[in-house]
Amino acid sequence: MAKAKKKGLHGLDLDVEQIRTMYYYMVLSRELDKRIWILNRQGKSAFVISGQGQEGVQVAAAMALHPETDWIAPYYRDMAMVMAFGMTPREVMLGQMGRAADPSSGGRQMPAHYGHQPKHILTGSSPVATQVVHAVGIAWSMKLQGQAGVALTSLGEGSTNQGEFHEALNFAAVHKVPLIVLVENNGYAISVPQEKEMAIQDVAVRAQGYGIPGVVVKGSDPLEVYQVIREARSRALRGEGTTLVEAKTHRFTAHSSDDDDRSYRSREHLEEEKKDDPIPRMREWMESEKLWDKDAEDALMKRIKHEVDDATEFAEASPLPAAETIYDHVYGSSPA
Repeated sequence: MAKAKKKGLHGLDLDVEQIRTMYYYMVLSRELDKRIWILNRQGKSAFVISGQGQEGVQVAAAMALHPETDWIAPYYRDMAMVMAFGMTPREVMLGQMGRAADPSSGGRQMPAHYGHQPKHILTGSSPVATQVVHAVGIAWSMKLQGQAGVALTSLGEGSTNQGEFHEALNFAAVHKVPLIVLVENNGYAISVPQEKEMAIQDVAVRAQGYGIPGVVVKGSDPLEVYQVIREARSRALRGEGTTLVEAKTHRFTAHSSDDDDRSYRSREHLEEEKKDDPIPRMREWMESEKLWDKDAEDALMKRIKHEVDDATEFAEASPLPAAETIYDHVYGSSPA
């Protein structure tokens, strides 16, 4: 297969098709995310928590792993990650609209609480940072059973102030579990900017307190993120333990559909952040390397529009959970 060589910036070789697939998932996630916002405004989707701006980090991380052997424990912004790891747009939309066939929870969880056990995606819970503890458990189990795989978990920088994050990393470091902790640092913990959350500029420096490597990577550069995650995975498989990766990224929307970011972020600042959008950056690089052109872009957008329309129509036509199942998976046995 033909190879595309990244000149100068990465020294990284990737198959041309792999690069195009990376870009496909980034654009698919952005367009599906936009559709979900429309459905929310129409009253068809109760809650939106967006990953717009963070797609490059998420897709690169997923594609640096092996879905057959590895597990991910994502957080609520990780639509692009879970699709690049195997979930379909239909499955994402079923969860967004609370349908019975939702693979994450059968329509019981809040939207964006992704999970798919057959595809090695661990269902998250609403308290932030709990997924880090769960991912450590998966990674420790892999080590104890001699399984050749790693676990990757992700979270925002605000979640690294939670006790679960510190307890999990300490345990992971002591036991050298095959784990990658990916901090998608978009600069805001809901409405609180990073300088009011912590007295450090780089979350990755916290790795020093646990005796593990901490790496900072540019989140708008998917190829750089891919390389860093691949290296962390190789390190874990060699038995060298956990790596903390911090990807500097951006959040282009409000925290959620229940938030108004105009109260704490100027439109001028947001427009400045959008200059570092991973999607046009990736497209421009591909064009400069003769891997992409207008015809390819037009064909991709046509394909993605069809997939987004299909996912929307499929979810809207799917049944809601039956009322008699309301206690399923809640209690050990049905209440008397």
